[in-house]
Amino acid sequence: MSRFSPLEERDGKTVVRVPFTRGLTLTSGQTALALVGLVVLFGLPFLAGLVGLSWGRLFRGLLFGMAAVGLNLLLRHTELVSFGHAAFFGGGAYAVAVMAAHLEVSEGILLLLSAVIVGTLLAAVIGYFVAGYVDIYFALLTLAFNAVIFATVFRSAFFNYNDGLAVRVGGDNPTLFGLAWTDLGYDLVLYYTTIVLMIVMLVLMWRLINSPFGRALDAIGQDRTRARFIGIPVERYVWYSFTISGLYGAFAGGVYALQRLHVQPEPTLYVFVSGEILFMAILGGFTTLVGPLIGGVLLVYLLEATRFSFYYYHAPIGIILLAIVLFMPKGIMGSLPDFFAGLRRRVADPGRLGDDVRSIRSMVRQSLTRATTTVRILVFGVK
Repeated sequence: MSRFSPLEERDGKTVVRVPFTRGLTLTSGQTALALVGLVVLFGLPFLAGLVGLSWGRLFRGLLFGMAAVGLNLLLRHTELVSFGHAAFFGGGAYAVAVMAAHLEVSEGILLLLSAVIVGTLLAAVIGYFVAGYVDIYFALLTLAFNAVIFATVFRSAFFNYNDGLAVRVGGDNPTLFGLAWTDLGYDLVLYYTTIVLMIVMLVLMWRLINSPFGRALDAIGQDRTRARFIGIPVERYVWYSFTISGLYGAFAGGVYALQRLHVQPEPTLYVFVSGEILFMAILGGFTTLVGPLIGGVLLVYLLEATRFSFYYYHAPIGIILLAIVLFMPKGIMGSLPDFFAGLRRRVADPGRLGDDVRSIRSMVRQSLTRATTTVRILVFGVK
């Protein structure tokens, strides 16, 4: 095949090289799935209404999912759990609101640029102080920084307390690329600009995690002491990865502010938002690149849709998290290859279904036995 052809032979199979990724190849099935995903992504403003879905919710889900992609750089590669990434999402959102409300900057691209700069600087400062910690200490420190920032904004007249700030200058929407748009035109231009930037950022993230720097982060996640012995500057690399992950959150928060045109502390900076971003990465599959994005869309849609259906709407979300952790520890996207491989084996040999039923019975029996033992110990004590 020509060197300019996107197709190449690998292990007897024809695969497709993805441009600008230096080595990422897709099988024919993966290529078809990726093309369907792109068509859905670019057609979302027109397709969502046809199936009764809210385009705005899906857009917000993509934004929170992008913040989860950034968080996943820490979670997947350095095995550090951050409970404070809402600080960068909210930091980016408030940078946009402050620039519009106090400095009367009306150009949306400049506002988004300010969000990325402020959120990234915030991540750099916090990352400098937490990079040397691990496990629960790292998680609690990020949570503490998030809580301090939330309390500062919540109690500050400059940020208009809990009422927040409007992202409008003179009551008008921000301009985009120097042009004033109708409400629908503004939403469409903002959405498609965001989608293009998100694809670029996903490609950059893929190249980053497959670079020597990404391999070094993997080594740090496996064993910090060994990584230090082979010459990796552990704390500095963790600091860099923390800052980069904050950049993704700041970008997402900046676009969120431009989409909502109003920023308040609770939907953007509250510590529970940090937990939701972490949940998105686990739900979608933190072992994959796009899994957190899928998790973001699903979780935001579930939260916003069930809010008006259930009083305790967090309960069904918690049950879903329990089910994912117990039965799909790799998340939705991470479990798909195993699911399809198992499906192919059972189509080829239907006799395996009987083994599956026996395995499920055994698992349920063992779970009931453990639960009964736990209850007996709680009620009657250990005998």
